[in-house]
Amino acid sequence: MLNADMSIAAVVYSSAMDWQSSPSSTVSRKRFHLVGEAESGQVTSLVQYDPGASFPAHPHPGGEEILVLSGVFSDETGNWPIGSYLLNPAGFTHAPYSKAGCRLLVKLRQYPGVKPARLALDSLEATAVDGVDCKLLYSNTIEKTVVTKLEEGQLISKTFEGGCEGFVLAGNVNVNGADLRQHDWFRFPDGDSVRLLSQGCSLYLKFGAVSQLSSHP
Repeated sequence: MLNADMSIAAVVYSSAMDWQSSPSSTVSRKRFHLVGEAESGQVTSLVQYDPGASFPAHPHPGGEEILVLSGVFSDETGNWPIGSYLLNPAGFTHAPYSKAGCRLLVKLRQYPGVKPARLALDSLEATAVDGVDCKLLYSNTIEKTVVTKLEEGQLISKTFEGGCEGFVLAGNVNVNGADLRQHDWFRFPDGDSVRLLSQGCSLYLKFGAVSQLSSHP
């Protein structure tokens, strides 16, 4: 169990973490949150594929969410370069690999509500909305997932119904007094006020889903 209580705010500085082994000797990870068993629980991780890395075919009974941060991630469905966003539904099976190596944000077993059959899109195709570069990745009646770019000095201060989770894709941002940089992660529960002060950054943000996640295996 790691940062498993969804009623408590959590901040993780990934640069202070060591890479941990996975069932594949060529794939390593840094876990930000884990509820349940190490290899079958609800988890959010930064994942590194070495050049030539691969996993044998395996199912995802609770679904899988992937954002490609660098390199090219591949499986039977295609080759997915930096910026690719994949939502694989419950029961999806694949044998992933990376010829040149890649780095990913991966979330497993975190899909409340009705999910689409499968989603694959390019998160880099962002369009400006009210002066903010923002790309909608996915939404349903419970949650909303976006990537957004904030200029230096831009401020977001809000209480998000259902909680808020974020991951720094690039740059630096102050989140409720914590100075975060690339590949750091944060999560705030339902009812918490969240203050994001950008120092020039790109963020992955998910709203509404935290209160739906279980704190127990």
